[in-house]
Amino acid sequence: MIRIRNLSKHYGDLVVLKDVNVDIHKGEVITVIGPSGTGKSTLLRCLNLLETPTGGNIFIDEIPLLDKGTNVPKIRQRMGMVFQSFNLYAHLTVLENLTLGPVKLLGRTKAEAAARAIELLKIVGLAEKVYSLPEELSGGQKQRVAIARCMAMEPEILLFDEPTSALDPTMVSEVLAVIRRLSKEGMTMVIVTHEMEFARNISSRVFYMDEGIIYEEGPPEQIFENPVREKTKAFIHRIRSLDIRISSPDYDLYAIQAELLAFCEKHFIPHRVSDFTLLMAEEVLLLQKDFSDIHLKLSYSEKDGTLNFVCDSAGEAFNPLKDELDGDDIGLKLIVGRCQTVDYARENNRNILLLKIKNA
Repeated sequence: MIRIRNLSKHYGDLVVLKDVNVDIHKGEVITVIGPSGTGKSTLLRCLNLLETPTGGNIFIDEIPLLDKGTNVPKIRQRMGMVFQSFNLYAHLTVLENLTLGPVKLLGRTKAEAAARAIELLKIVGLAEKVYSLPEELSGGQKQRVAIARCMAMEPEILLFDEPTSALDPTMVSEVLAVIRRLSKEGMTMVIVTHEMEFARNISSRVFYMDEGIIYEEGPPEQIFENPVREKTKAFIHRIRSLDIRISSPDYDLYAIQAELLAFCEKHFIPHRVSDFTLLMAEEVLLLQKDFSDIHLKLSYSEKDGTLNFVCDSAGEAFNPLKDELDGDDIGLKLIVGRCQTVDYARENNRNILLLKIKNA
């Protein structure tokens, strides 16, 4: 139904979208997730030409949207868009907001448009607000009216640009319930959202956007349970990381420990765990043989509370913990005993030591 090829969007030197390629099929519910500023809303706005792409093309049922001969207003009528800021006409009643488009653009009589509007307001649970002005509605009610207004134009595709981001938490569920109902009726939808559980439950496919591209896409089971790419994993598991580089045997241990401690305090990691992390980092560094290029990484997952420490070092193959544990170093044995897992790998001529720290 929607085919996007080599789509790009630039604002001067700022590249927001670059070479986006994807197909969206009739009846699919696509949720688009990712960090702020990665082009999610811009992609949505390019689909109905609220933003003019810099390059590439968009096909709606094989009609090239960007060709000069295409009747863009006619194509736009097939796509409804719900904005995070509602965009209702403040001087019109709810009923007037819903009937204006069908009368002016679809040629409906006022009676036909009003009858359909009332049907839609019943679907979104707002039939009693038919003569209310937008200022008399809550944020959640305004958004439900905005959805009904889109549906009044009989679209084939619905685009949602973070429809709950301007709402109080208590109002979010009422809007998501309406969108969920539409999904069950087979409406093709593309939804930019930060509601992860909603995306997991409603989606046919999930697009994770990063770096101006669709960085990873797949069914919700894959994206939320077993993402393939590192940035997707970090986003889904809400992983926060600290990176420290060492290039000399004369490294500043106190500065390193201060960075580790500040990271732990920032993420409310228990003192006994942060104290152990500092001790572990010191012991691991004491065992290193090649200090020309050491990369320490401490990662904390907000989702499940796991804390991982990685020592990635250059030099000959060398698993310090395995070799030293054959001896009598009690400190090392305590470290291994306090870790959930200790793994070593040799990758790209580098020694990778991964310790998963018990955070309970």
